[in-house]
Amino acid sequence: MCRVFAGQDPEGYRQINRSIRIGGHSTSIQLEATFWALLDEIADGQGLTTPKFISKLYDEAIEINGEIPNFASMLRTTCALYLRGHRPSDHEQAILRSEAA
Repeated sequence: MCRVFAGQDPEGYRQINRSIRIGGHSTSIQLEATFWALLDEIADGQGLTTPKFISKLYDEAIEINGEIPNFASMLRTTCALYLRGHRPSDHEQAILRSEAA
């Protein structure tokens, strides 16, 4: 069983920094390549660029929770929720797509 995890391609856990504009400020986010690929997939599924998706996610999380103690960790758990099958409703996706157009 551990060979499946231990034998994974090291490229998947290579650290990648991306600069993204959030709330009018440029910030750098460091995540493993696998998480960036998942965030790209999530954003694409909602008709958004990855930076736009991350910015909207940040704004909504601030609105709901008031603060985000560790945004990189939030992005990783967003990927985990996505892999577990959590998705925006069809109505939410339609709104996102219309805003992106």
